[in-house]
Amino acid sequence: MPRRAILIHGNGGSTAADGWLPFVERELRALGLDVVNDTFPDNVKARASIWLPHLEALGADEDTVLIGHSSGAVAALRYAETHRVLGSVLVGVCHTDLGDADERASGYYRDPWRWDDIRRNQQWIGIFHSSDDPLIPVREARHVAAQLGANYFELPGRGHFVDRAPFPELVQFVRRRLAGGTGA
Repeated sequence: MPRRAILIHGNGGSTAADGWLPFVERELRALGLDVVNDTFPDNVKARASIWLPHLEALGADEDTVLIGHSSGAVAALRYAETHRVLGSVLVGVCHTDLGDADERASGYYRDPWRWDDIRRNQQWIGIFHSSDDPLIPVREARHVAAQLGANYFELPGRGHFVDRAPFPELVQFVRRRLAGGTGA
């Protein structure tokens, strides 16, 4: 079965056309991946009760790379607790609701994290975070990386990765992992 990637945008009304997602879609297609980059339903609240079944309906499986941004990264984590995927890339990820009522209501933070299952259900995990992210403190991503033994990349000056700047570091990481490299 051909390998593919599913891009998962964040909440707050984000769409598949936002930020670096179109760049990553184009670059991953050039690597020969089948890429799904669609706007998810319930894109304002990004509730787990809607997004996790949607990922299942898209057929995310052991030949799929999940690439999530913000709430999309959290959705990728929760999905990997109970489903096998090839790997994942988490951009601007957190593990707490950050004291935000909307994040708390999303349903991702009610249960304890099953770090061992997340790690066991995929071959590799990469995490990208910016040292100046104004929405998610860097300690959140560092904690997730430590729990998962993930490849961790902390980039300066990228904020919450919402700009339209190209994201070659992410594409290079995926390319190396698909080629069997360490990704570091």
